[in-house]
Formats: sequence, C-alpha cells, structure tokens
Amino acid sequence: MKFQPRCTECLLSRVAYEAALVLDDPDRIEGIRRTAAEVLSAGEGEGLAAPVLASRVHRCAYRLIGSDDPYLALKRQNNSDALAAATVIAPRLSSFHDNVMAAVLGNTFDYGVQAHQVTDDFLSFFFREFEKGLAIDDTDRILRLCRRVVYITDNCGEIVFDRLLILFLKAMGAEVTLAVRGAPILNDATLEDARALGLDLIVDHLTTTTRGEAELGINPLLLPDDLACTLDRCTLVIAKGMANYESLTDICDFPPVAHLMAVKCETIAEMTGVPRGSVVALLRE
Repeated sequence: MKFQPRCTECLLSRVAYEAALVLDDPDRIEGIRRTAAEVLSAGEGEGLAAPVLASRVHRCAYRLIGSDDPYLALKRQNNSDALAAATVIAPRLSSFHDNVMAAVLGNTFDYGVQAHQVTDDFLSFFFREFEKGLAIDDTDRILRLCRRVVYITDNCGEIVFDRLLILFLKAMGAEVTLAVRGAPILNDATLEDARALGLDLIVDHLTTTTRGEAELGINPLLLPDDLACTLDRCTLVIAKGMANYESLTDICDFPPVAHLMAVKCETIAEMTGVPRGSVVALLRE
C-alpha cells in the first residue's frame, strides 16, 4: 500500500504521542512534529510503501526526541498486563480458531493510532469481542497450510497472545520461525521482548525482519538472509497487524499470508471490505 494523504494526520499524531512519552515540553514536541511533517512531505513524491515512509519519519522523530526506544516503559507494562490477562484467557482456548481469535484481539495493544483507543479493561473487552467473532474468518483454510510457518509479530502485549497460538502450532507439529523487529520502533516487539517471554525456547528459529534497522512492516530490501531463505520454503506466513498488511499487499511472489489484525482505520477498512473496529483472519494466496 502506498502512503496516502489521509494517513498524514494519523502519522504525525503518533509522532507527537511518542515524543510526549519522553518529553515534558509542548514547544519541543510541536517542533518535532513540524520537522516530521517536513520529512514526510519530502518523501511523499517517492511512491514509497506506507510503512517505509512512516519508518523514515519515526526514525527522524526518535533522533530529535533523543531516545532509541521511547515506548520502552509502555511495552514492558503491556507485556505485564497481557501476561496477567493470559492466565485467565488461556484455559478457555481449546481450538485453532480460539487461539487465532486471541492473537487477533491481542493486536488491539496499539498506541497513538488516531482512530483507535486501547481499552483500560482488556479482559472485559476480550470476552465481549471473542463472542462477536471474526469479520473475516479464513481459519479453516489457514489451518490447512500450517506446516512450515513464518510468524511475523507486531506489538508488545500482543506477543503474549502470539505465544499461545505458537504453542498450539507447535503442539500440532508445525515448524515455526518467529520474526520480530530488528530494532525498537513504536511498541513493536523485538528480540529482547521475545526472549523475555521464552519464545526463543519454543520456536524452531527466532530471527528479525531487518538486519538491525528500525523498520515497520516487511521491506524486501532489508530482509536478513535467514528470513529470506525461510520464506522461500515456508507453507504459510502469519503476519500480525496493519503495517505488515500494508507492506505485504505490495509484494509479489510471496507465500500465502494469513493476516491476523484489528482493523483500526478507514483506509484498511476499505481495503479489506469490513468496518473499522473489526477483527479479521484474512488469507491471501
């Protein structure tokens, strides 16, 4: 998906949000927002995928903020909150569909998205939405492809519920490669987060989506060799969240992809054909 003008305000509001996580200076935060807008404007004519341009803007913002990981405290709190919730949720998950649903609802741990609010009562939210089900439910078709899986994560907090789905996949005999972000960006999970949850001991291989760059989504120019080789032989990619969806819809000659995500904006709602606020398990073959 190419960057669209309607995405501008959401991106810049997220820049202001992450700056405010570190800084207590409204004038400086506004200055960072203005500089980010200039970087965005300069890149809009390049025809870049939305995650590529957004990553460029966030890297600039991080330099101006003076932090490599402004979401660090929030990420740790998200994982702690999700672990507590998972102790209640996990015993109630019995099927592949149940575990997919939990992983999708975990995708709501996403901060600074203009039209999306993270709930203060995740357990109540979870069970309410769990009963509603998926707006797009391709879980039966997805399950048939779960032999050699590349699982691309998104946010912290969410990764706790990814762990439950991965445990289910391993129990059914699937080979799982887990790919997290190569460096901190937004509240996305990194190697540190995956290892803290013991995921390195569960999956067959743990890797990153870049060679150390802070980049959203999947950028083919930045893939490490081990991930590229694994993608060549996998039977399914499970891709969490909207940034992975935005990038993978532009990539040809890719394995089947199961997009597990909450639809948090009108652009993605229009692309998927479901209302904003829906949750989906969408298979693209």
